[in-house]
Amino acid sequence: MVKLYPLTFEPIFKERIWGGRNLETLYGKILPAGGRVGESWEISDRPGDESVIARGPLRGRTLHWLMEQCPADLLGPRDPAPGRFPLLIKIIDAQDTLSLQVHPPATVAARLGGEPKTEMWYVARAERGAELFVGLKKGVSRAEFRRKLAAQTVAECFHRIAAQEGDAMFLPSGRVHALGAGMVIFEVQQNSDTTYRVFDWNRVDRDGNARELHLTQSLASIDFVDFEPALLPRTVFASHPGTVRPLVRDDLFSVDLRQWAGGDQLAWRAGRMRIFGVVQGVLRIEGVGEVVEIGAGQFCLAPAQCEGIVARAPGAVSFLECFWESK
Repeated sequence: MVKLYPLTFEPIFKERIWGGRNLETLYGKILPAGGRVGESWEISDRPGDESVIARGPLRGRTLHWLMEQCPADLLGPRDPAPGRFPLLIKIIDAQDTLSLQVHPPATVAARLGGEPKTEMWYVARAERGAELFVGLKKGVSRAEFRRKLAAQTVAECFHRIAAQEGDAMFLPSGRVHALGAGMVIFEVQQNSDTTYRVFDWNRVDRDGNARELHLTQSLASIDFVDFEPALLPRTVFASHPGTVRPLVRDDLFSVDLRQWAGGDQLAWRAGRMRIFGVVQGVLRIEGVGEVVEIGAGQFCLAPAQCEGIVARAPGAVSFLECFWESK
C-alpha cells in the first residue's frame, strides 16, 4: 500500500520562442542556461513529461506511477478513474505575444486528432501595456474571420483586454485567445497539450522557418458566437481564515484565490484532492509526517485520502487553491 503525503514535484521547463527568464528572477527557478523559457510545467502527467516527486519517501517516483498505483487515494473515489492525472498546472512567462490560437472542444477534438482543453489564467505579473486576447469582437462572423486570415489581419477580429496583476480569465475549449507580451501567469487546465495556431505574427523559428499554422482545425474548433468575454470577478468574501475570491466553478476543475495573514491556519478532512500554488508569501503544509514549505511560484498537491493535513501562514500569503471533484 502506498502511503501518501503532501507532494511537491520537480518543474519541467519548456523553451519557447516567446519566453524569457522571469521564472528565474521572480521565483528562483534554476533554468537551462541561455534559453528562452516560456513554460514551467509544475504538475504534469503528459506522456514524456511526467512530474517527478521532489521530496519525502516517494522521491523520484512519478505522478503517473501514483495514478497507476493508487488513483482513488490520490484523487478521491471515482468510477472509472482517469488513466492520467486530470489537470496540468503551469507557470507561463510571455515576454513576447503568443500565437493567436484555440483548443478544440470535446465535440470535435477526437475527429481532429486532438484533445479538448479548457483552462484558466491568473495574472501574477503584468507590465504596462500588457494585453489579453480573448474571444471575438462583437459581430465578427466566420466569413469575416476567414477574410482577415487570408489578409493576415485576423488579430483585428480578437477582443482585447488590458491586463493587470490579479486579473483572471476562464477559457473554455473553443475560445480563441493569446497572451500579450509582458506577462507571467499561473495556468490551471485540463490534462491536454493540443493547441491549434490561427496566426503567429509571421514569426520564424531559430532555423528561419515559419511556424506551422492549423487553419482547418482552428476553423472547426472556434466558437463563433463567443463575443467579448469578461474577466473573472474580483469579488472577495470573508472566510475562516482570511478571505476567498472564487474564480472558477466548472465540472473540470474549481479554483479560488485565498489571502491569509500571518498565523492563519486551516485543517481539513480527507476526501478531496487540493492543489496549492503560492502567488506571494509562504505557505506551510503539514501532515502525514511531512512538512512542506512553498513560496511564490511553487505548488503542492495534497492527496484526497491524507488525514490531518494543516496549512499554515507564517506571514501574509496569497495562493491559489485548486480542486478536482471526484464524481
